[in-house]
Amino acid sequence: MRTLVIIFALLAASFSAQAHQLSTAYLTLDQNDSATLSGNWQLQLSDLYALMADKGIELDTNRDGKLSWRELENQQPAIQTQLLSQLTVEQGGRRCNLTVTGNMMLESHANLPYLWLPLDVNCPSATGLSLSYQAMFDLNTGHKLIVNITQSEQSINRILDSGNRSLAVNMQASSMGETAREYLYQGIVHILIGTDHILFLLALLLTCVLYRDNRQWKGIDSPKSILISTTWIITAFTLAHSITLTATALNWLPSSRWVELLIALSVLFAALNNIFPLITKLGWVTFGFGLLHGMGFASVLGELGLPSSHTLLAVVAFNLGVELGQLSILLLALPVLILVRHQWRYQRWFMPAGSACIALMAAQWSIERL
Repeated sequence: MRTLVIIFALLAASFSAQAHQLSTAYLTLDQNDSATLSGNWQLQLSDLYALMADKGIELDTNRDGKLSWRELENQQPAIQTQLLSQLTVEQGGRRCNLTVTGNMMLESHANLPYLWLPLDVNCPSATGLSLSYQAMFDLNTGHKLIVNITQSEQSINRILDSGNRSLAVNMQASSMGETAREYLYQGIVHILIGTDHILFLLALLLTCVLYRDNRQWKGIDSPKSILISTTWIITAFTLAHSITLTATALNWLPSSRWVELLIALSVLFAALNNIFPLITKLGWVTFGFGLLHGMGFASVLGELGLPSSHTLLAVVAFNLGVELGQLSILLLALPVLILVRHQWRYQRWFMPAGSACIALMAAQWSIERL
């Protein structure tokens, strides 16, 4: 029981209320007939505010808790100077010249406001380039930069993060193997930081080792029965979210801003159902909720971006990464739950208390996402 409490506490301590609000920036560059690469850099306004504050520059000059366009315009030279200092492009060890080619603008990604900064990268030629990026990593280790570079008929799509802050621009490097590895890794990372998905899975697992008898939860005697029932539930969830993840990512299904709210409500229902059981056979319910979670996964994949080549491979690899991350959670939690399933403290205290904590977090998300 002590082990289970420690595991649950560590997982809960790592959770934040914003389950899907990733810190993601975008760098898009395109080579024309010359050696110049032209494009734009887009950075979330909340990240911009944090970055500038870290440099001692206050953007919210009237202290009203909001960033107005006038406040951004007034600090445009300082913003541009600081942003350009965070991005370096080199060729043969020599730094290329980065210039801002127009006015800043506002853009939107996933209903979040972004600063749009037009850029030119001037190098002797457009071959053998290397790119390094430092913005935000010291402030947010979960920050990512989505890089898309197009030269002639070829393009590369890469993701820079705190563990990989540089990129060698090799247009021949966009192989199937590298694409698969990149999106497999991102799928694993996402499920491990996807708070709502983890809590939904944990809410299901908490009662997978129990059965209802005379209005009380009791431990299932047969580990084989537990494994069979758990397999059915996890398979239903996996199949469902794989369907909608693929369909939404490939634009076969439209995305909806209500998905995140419905996902929060699914977590709330799963947790409350452990305390006040309405449904004890969870297979079809899990399948239905899994369809919603798949659309949530797809929204994150949309933020990460898909390569123009190997698009389907990227979707499949990301999906497989999600499954591997999900399996790691299952392998961590289920053996412990099997060990404690007959203890009255688990049946009468920890399972309801854990479910109540999950329900409270899900209720908070539901309110925030209205």
